[in-house]
Amino acid sequence: MVVPAKILVVDDTPKNVKLLADLLTVKGYLVLTAASGREALAQLESEQPDLVLLDVVMPEMSGYEVCCKIRENAATRMLPVIMVTALDPGVERVKGIEAGADDFLSKPINQAELLARVRSLLRIKMLQDEVQAQSAQLAEWNRTLEERVQDQVKQMERLERLKRFFAPQLADLIVSGETDDPLKTHRRDLTVVYLDLRGFTAFAESAEPEEVMAILHEYHAEMGALIAEHEGTLEHFAGDGMMIFFNDPVPVDNAPERAARMALAMRERVNDLTIKWRKLGHELGFGVGIAQGYATIGAIGYEGRWEYGAIGSVPNLAARLCGEAKPGEILISQRLFGGIESLVETQSMGELTLKGFHRPVPAYNLIRLKP
Repeated sequence: MVVPAKILVVDDTPKNVKLLADLLTVKGYLVLTAASGREALAQLESEQPDLVLLDVVMPEMSGYEVCCKIRENAATRMLPVIMVTALDPGVERVKGIEAGADDFLSKPINQAELLARVRSLLRIKMLQDEVQAQSAQLAEWNRTLEERVQDQVKQMERLERLKRFFAPQLADLIVSGETDDPLKTHRRDLTVVYLDLRGFTAFAESAEPEEVMAILHEYHAEMGALIAEHEGTLEHFAGDGMMIFFNDPVPVDNAPERAARMALAMRERVNDLTIKWRKLGHELGFGVGIAQGYATIGAIGYEGRWEYGAIGSVPNLAARLCGEAKPGEILISQRLFGGIESLVETQSMGELTLKGFHRPVPAYNLIRLKP
């Protein structure tokens, strides 16, 4: 349904108002009327017409003053205004242009000329409205685009933060919403791997700081690549010590097996590195502890500094087993051994007395994968 254009006729002479209103109504326009300038300005605010037919000579406020008020208002600055006058059209036209009028009609009104001018200005008004609508739509698109860009930047920043802890493929799953928020407290069956270098403290005390940093950089880079390859989650590293989770934040198949394979690959890689380090005069070994069990996982820290961590006996057990491991040993817990016994060759270490554990803990040394 086409909505008729709304025209405001402003004149203090009722006869003139009726003449114009009748003529425009017959042509299908919706006509509003005002008998003074103040009444016209009030109608403009409440009715929002598409065009104004404005008499020049009126009491209190002339048509020129009304036109100036229309142009001062941002909401009506582009509203088409036709001045209607019986005075000298040449002189009044100049005054009208200065006041901001778009067109002029002389009294007595020529009906054909009136309708032609109204149609012309309404067509211009329609085009202006389209331009404004398109501008508003473009502004909305730009705002939406800016929001999307900001969201993507935040998502990228979040992804980079998550990659500090998780393998890239796991971080992608978290950011895309395909897994739960890992920093929300939850409980899960974890396989925890703890590893560090034997002889590192003595090495750090005797070697130059730059040399220590170079060894650590090389060691972390090699271990990090293997963590990502086996889809582990780096919980933290401190100096030469590293703790890795399997089965969180994204559940993985065969977490114990993955942990065992990763530890064996790490031992092999560190063996290659130690040959190189030995040539530089550094005697460093490698020990690993692996345990499996339930832990509570989530955000640990305070506002502005949150870390991802696990609470429970499993991380402690992995760390204690690592502490007991001699260079080249990978000590695993009883439960982990039960899950991978058919896949690996092991050596029983008996029951170990570990700090923080009231009872001796059975442990096994992981030798190799079975053929």
